[in-house]
Amino acid sequence: MQAYQPAKLLRFHFTERDRYKGKPLYEAIVEKCREMKMAGATVFRGLEGYGDTAEIHRPHVLTHDLPIIVQIVDTNDNIQRLLPVVEDMMDKGLIAISDVSTVRTRKSEPG
Repeated sequence: MQAYQPAKLLRFHFTERDRYKGKPLYEAIVEKCREMKMAGATVFRGLEGYGDTAEIHRPHVLTHDLPIIVQIVDTNDNIQRLLPVVEDMMDKGLIAISDVSTVRTRKSEPG
């Protein structure tokens, strides 16, 4: 069994409407993570939520403004390198950072 490694979990919370240079913010963040050689990034679309304005974000027929979370798990050094870059890309939202323990698993291909 492999040993657990300390890491950071970084989450950016915003909505589908948020943009960076004309493209969806979540796409721009994932591209930036790839460019900066982060371990990986995952985008989650929420079903419903609200933030500091208490405005409910849920599916509507005419508009798309569901909650979005971009999640990155990487070393503290890499997270600290990425954080100011993405902060500059965001107009509004929430950034959460947590300490986590990680272990990589990979099963070998059969025979």
